[in-house]
Amino acid sequence: MERPGGTMRPVENWGPWNGSRKIQSRETQGDQQDREPDPTTKIIPHMEPSVSQRHMHTFAARIFPLLAAGIFSAQLTLAQQPGCWTNFRGDAALTGVSRAELPARPELLWNFKTDDAIRAAPVVCGGTIVVGTVGGSLYGIHTDGTLGWKIATDNAIEGPALIVGETAYVGNLGGTLHAVDLASGNVRWTYQTENQIMGSPAFYASGDREVILVGSYDYYLHGVDLRTGKGLWKYETNNFINGACALYRGKAVFGGCDGLVHLVDASSGVSGAEMEIATYVASSAAVDGHHALVGDYDGRFSSVDLESQQVRWVFENSESNLPFIGSPAVYGDHVYIGNQDKYLYCLNKNTGELVWKYNTGGRVDASPVVVGDRVLVANMRGDLFLLDRKTGEPSWTYELGTPVYSNPAVVSNRIYVAGDDGRVYCFGKK
Repeated sequence: MERPGGTMRPVENWGPWNGSRKIQSRETQGDQQDREPDPTTKIIPHMEPSVSQRHMHTFAARIFPLLAAGIFSAQLTLAQQPGCWTNFRGDAALTGVSRAELPARPELLWNFKTDDAIRAAPVVCGGTIVVGTVGGSLYGIHTDGTLGWKIATDNAIEGPALIVGETAYVGNLGGTLHAVDLASGNVRWTYQTENQIMGSPAFYASGDREVILVGSYDYYLHGVDLRTGKGLWKYETNNFINGACALYRGKAVFGGCDGLVHLVDASSGVSGAEMEIATYVASSAAVDGHHALVGDYDGRFSSVDLESQQVRWVFENSESNLPFIGSPAVYGDHVYIGNQDKYLYCLNKNTGELVWKYNTGGRVDASPVVVGDRVLVANMRGDLFLLDRKTGEPSWTYELGTPVYSNPAVVSNRIYVAGDDGRVYCFGKK
């Protein structure tokens, strides 16, 4: 663990970028009643909801008015079911914080071998772990380490899945978004974009509007109807979209290879603002209060005020300037982010000042997760670390021996982490 050595750059001349964007909304292109089915969508025959699905719909009906009131991310985080880590960062704001309690020294409980390397983070709900492989398979693995189901999606999966109710949503490098029954693995519908999907889908609901949000290398953020898989709208950017959307007051927050942080109405696809970061954003932003926290490919980590649309501060390690590939975790007054220079950084989220940094010994592409008074991080050398979140001192390490590209899921007092060796590992207390 090391103490401060990074720098902050002045940002007086940075601000919102006022270029125009073309939004393609199917609700503004003629009469909605007479419109033809979206040709990019493949519909699977409707299946009646199970009892547990109906319970989920009742649950959703209770929280959706809260979501529409502009407090989506906080309410969704608080309302998540026990035993669930439904997106790759644990909540709608992508903060990377787990409410689980881990043993002081977690032990390996089991590992499950898939058919190919894994680059995507696992998600968990209802006793099922969902994870995809670069071979194009999507797995539903029981939390006891046994196989529930496996399906082929016909192209590599590198983005994490999203679980909403009893359905998992996942994209692949063929540009196809799949809606898959969590219990059986049956495909409910598919939606086709024009290029690969690298990031996780996100979910937004307001009244009767339920939208799956997914970015693509076709330069568009797509708004897709959760139940039918029909395209609702498309928001155009200037380059590839790698990451997932965080939700802020009914708006999707995401970065892209156009060097902008976009703020887009999640219901309609209408642009709210575009804020310049100046270079590629390969990861997903986390939203804390009215600030988006995001790293870029030139080794800068920025805090962006979503209300004033100004960059508040920028942290930069002038010694390396290597990319921030992962997404940050935010808890209390601190933000945690890994870098390809092998360090995990802890910054003051209000000022951008370096609090501590820890050399993991390997490139850190995976996103950290805060668990109680510790922060969990993995590196490309195949090491797992639990560090004191205030001091950076390590309390536990484990050598997997295989690169870890994505963050673990931490739920029900267990760690689920996927390796490049194609295995899903489970740690906890024996």
